[in-house]
Amino acid sequence: METFTFLSLLSTIGGLCMFLFGMKTMSDGLQKSAGDKMRKTLNFMTGNRFIGVLTGFTATAIIQSSTAFSVIIVSFVNAGLLTLTQSIGVIFGLNIGTTLTGWIISIVGFRINLNDLALPLIGIGFIISIIKWRYRSIGDFLLGFGFLFIGLQFLTSGMGTETARNLLDFEAIGALRDNRILVVLIGTGIGLLLTIIVNSSTASITLIMALAFQDVVNYDMAAGMVMGANLGTVLNAVLVSLAGNINAKRTALVHVMFNIIGLVWALPLLLPMLNFVNMVLPGDPWAYALNNEAIPLHLAGLHTMYNIINTIIFLPFVNQFAKLICFMLPDKKSEKKEETKHYKFEYLHTGNADSPELNIIRAEKEISDMAGIVSFMYSRFSTTLNSLHEEDDKAEKNTTELCAELLAKEEYIDEMRDALSSFLIECNARESAPRLSKSVSSKVIDTIFKPAPYTETRTSSLLRVIVALEEMSDECYSISRVLEKSVRKNCVFKSKEMEALTPYVGQVEEFLALVENQLSPNPAPNQKAQAVKLEKQIDKNRKKLQKLGRKRIEAGKNVRTELIFIDLVRRIERLGDYCFEISEAL
Repeated sequence: METFTFLSLLSTIGGLCMFLFGMKTMSDGLQKSAGDKMRKTLNFMTGNRFIGVLTGFTATAIIQSSTAFSVIIVSFVNAGLLTLTQSIGVIFGLNIGTTLTGWIISIVGFRINLNDLALPLIGIGFIISIIKWRYRSIGDFLLGFGFLFIGLQFLTSGMGTETARNLLDFEAIGALRDNRILVVLIGTGIGLLLTIIVNSSTASITLIMALAFQDVVNYDMAAGMVMGANLGTVLNAVLVSLAGNINAKRTALVHVMFNIIGLVWALPLLLPMLNFVNMVLPGDPWAYALNNEAIPLHLAGLHTMYNIINTIIFLPFVNQFAKLICFMLPDKKSEKKEETKHYKFEYLHTGNADSPELNIIRAEKEISDMAGIVSFMYSRFSTTLNSLHEEDDKAEKNTTELCAELLAKEEYIDEMRDALSSFLIECNARESAPRLSKSVSSKVIDTIFKPAPYTETRTSSLLRVIVALEEMSDECYSISRVLEKSVRKNCVFKSKEMEALTPYVGQVEEFLALVENQLSPNPAPNQKAQAVKLEKQIDKNRKKLQKLGRKRIEAGKNVRTELIFIDLVRRIERLGDYCFEISEAL
């Protein structure tokens, strides 16, 4: 009997682990297949509170974990991608989004023979996932879905034995007192503890459904456990926020307070809520019957209804809620914001919440800032260049200050390049780790199907952009040195030369603005054609200006001035080449 109980327990734990593995694989497949759509969805985070709720719901449905996404939100606020007020609506939405998996499990997982569904899904998913084609990520999704249902089957079968029910006899606790409220409160505590241990509210709620389905716990206790599991999902966000700034801590507190306040009003009204769910959804969860299919369905309905009502209550008071959180966690008087000369990548490692698409969005924000610094460097050069013929007495001082300023910016961008490249390479390594080594069977399959080579990933494109931006910062500093040299050697360009040079300099400024727009969350359409047009114009004008410089040399003008002019034209054109390279990479 003891051996059988131990084996049943191992079967249950194994089923839970397989369920979690299936969730992770399914989530990865969804994120990869969603691709740019997910990125565009997440860009709506900065919209109003209603858009924030919709974004939180959609992203959590894709990631399949409110625990993971809440950690991501904390990380985004810590990095400045979101404000505290903007994050509140997203947090409301993620609490609703996490209920979606419960509906799928309750409708499909407890109503059909899972072997009839899981094994075909795994077979089809495996075949699709090993073929290198555009939609191979769908195979990962199907594979994860299959493992999820097999894990659920092991969960339910492991709890279906008499010994397992005796071992996990939670109902005996409630039977000590014939009090439904006490049973609910005990269930809430158990659900909270279970979610903290499992580290996933979706997995713990599925486990609760399996317990109730096999009559290990009654419906009242299962409902309390669902409420406790909903609260337990905040733990990871709190832990991650401890390493973040004050806004990250406030965001985690938003999630905690939203769920605690919701639990405070919901627990006294839980029994009426259960009655309402019973009126809306078919079946009687209170009817004593082993494998009562109504219980998982009604638990999913309770979970969704609670989070929707809680969101409706809080949504009109987002600004007031933000002020309350700031009052509870005020800025420390001793903390003073100091501008640092060194770059620090404010990124919180999110453990199991690492997500390729979300990491890319996080990196894109920093790369956009990097492009902004390069654009500023070039703008400073352009301003100084245009002022030289007007303020000859201050020319040397202005160019010296320009060189010092651009050198500091160039060194800062060097640090950005190192940090961001390391981050993207690490993300790319995690994403492609399963493909690093191929078995003999994989090589045989590759030979049979003759798959097309991998297309360049977004990560690789961004790495190219980072390298090009760093080279541009070097070039900006170099042209400032050329300008300083021209002043020091008394080779300042005359007004006629400046008239020819100014439109050319402006074209590169226009190209830089185009690149900045391409790196923004909502780039303008038809930028490829504009980039090609600007590249051709800059090349044409470079040849024209260099020819003009050579003609002036032949006409007996100052050779040194004209050589500096030609060198400057060449270096500026190189900046245009880098802009075109970035535009192509994007």
